[in-house]
Amino acid sequence: MSFNFEKNSNHSSNGNQNKDEGTVHLNNENLKLLKEDVLYHLALGTATHDLKTMFGDVKYVCMGGTTNRMKNFAEFITKELQFNFPVGTQLLDLCEKGNRFAMYKVGPVLSVSHGMGMPSLSILLHEMAKLMHYAKCIDPVFIRIGTSGGIGVPPGTVVVTSNPVNGFLKNEHEFIILGERVIRPAILDYNLSQSLIACSDKHDNFEVIAGKTMATDDFYEGQGRTDGAVCWHNEEQKFKFLKRAYNIGVRNIEMESTVFGALTHSTGIRAADVCVTIIDRLEGDQVTTTKEDKNQFELRPQTIVGRYIKKDIERLGLLKQK
Repeated sequence: MSFNFEKNSNHSSNGNQNKDEGTVHLNNENLKLLKEDVLYHLALGTATHDLKTMFGDVKYVCMGGTTNRMKNFAEFITKELQFNFPVGTQLLDLCEKGNRFAMYKVGPVLSVSHGMGMPSLSILLHEMAKLMHYAKCIDPVFIRIGTSGGIGVPPGTVVVTSNPVNGFLKNEHEFIILGERVIRPAILDYNLSQSLIACSDKHDNFEVIAGKTMATDDFYEGQGRTDGAVCWHNEEQKFKFLKRAYNIGVRNIEMESTVFGALTHSTGIRAADVCVTIIDRLEGDQVTTTKEDKNQFELRPQTIVGRYIKKDIERLGLLKQK
């Protein structure tokens, strides 16, 4: 069984959007003054590409750190949806000329790499939000797929972020803009997160849980590790902090969730963060998960997200069975 997708379908979460308007509205009046907006890191632009024709049917933007992971996800979702590429075409990196990020399109699904850490993800989010706006997409959702360090949960656990928190354990993200600190709330979509959790299956050999996610500016000191090149704290101080984080509901640590929540919330894009843990930080700092186990663990968020997309496409009637 395979499906054809209805391009530029007039389906949305509230059911009454005009398909020619789009729903991603940008909070930047300066963009109206541009004759052309060059999405530099995506190697796309409003004058050089017909963005609505290319991307107007996009409903799901899935993103993760590495190029290989997101190419693998694109191949995975192609099989899950039994998607047939038009004759003479194949899965291609649409941002190859940008030399920064990789982007693959499978019907209404984009699979995009964002690099490591908040600065890299921030660049991608600005340009992806603008791409969705210029393409006049209807109610797209952004879902981040990644790996993380767990706190008090076994390696291989899938954590769907309930609230992102920063290194101060506050539900916010700090931007430094024109020499000033600007604090914005880091908010992900509750209903989307719950829908993803509901895609777990009793036959899965892993657990899917909701939990707060701490986002840090680096992998070592920012996450309380004591095995970096520089460290001025000890094991006792580390465990005291990690247990404090655990007690307020933090179940994993990564390097992206607060900026992800802040920027998607600022642009009105529904978003969720789905990460698998590859270590329990209450047991140590060194990542000793084997390559084979890590590869298996990385499939788990893909499985949950793939199930959600497939169910949602069927719910919205975005496909025609043939």
